Amino acid sequence: MPGEIPVKPHDAANPWGDAATPYEELGGDAPVRDLVDAFYDIIEEESPVLRDMLPKNTSTSRQKLYEYLSGWLGGPPLYTEKRGHPRLRMRHLPFPIGPDEADEWMRCFRKAMDRTGVEGPIRDFLDSKLEPLAVHMINR
Repeated sequence: MPGEIPVKPHDAANPWGDAATPYEELGGDAPVRDLVDAFYDIIEEESPVLRDMLPKNTSTSRQKLYEYLSGWLGGPPLYTEKRGHPRLRMRHLPFPIGPDEADEWMRCFRKAMDRTGVEGPIRDFLDSKLEPLAVHMINR
């Protein structure tokens, strides 16, 4: 899967920091949820293009991204346990995603990282993995 994060043993040099997984480097469950909430708050506050792609109530979208990121970052595979393979590109095909929308998604995610204090190697690592993932969603 594009952007899949390898989990390395504790004694390996990890590009995200000292923890065994990016999930642990971020601090686990609560920080991942905070990051997702900040991301959706930013979309609701200042990104009409992305907001128009979402349902009026974003609670389900928030939950799905939280579950996905949890597993993607090397934590509990909540999304796949509930819903199976993410099939991200297929699930995003109904939405017109071009380069501008992918850039806007990254802008909002970076701002969410700013808001939640994600910095250092984990920040650089997430940027390097999320950018290609956003580009992979482009469908027009």
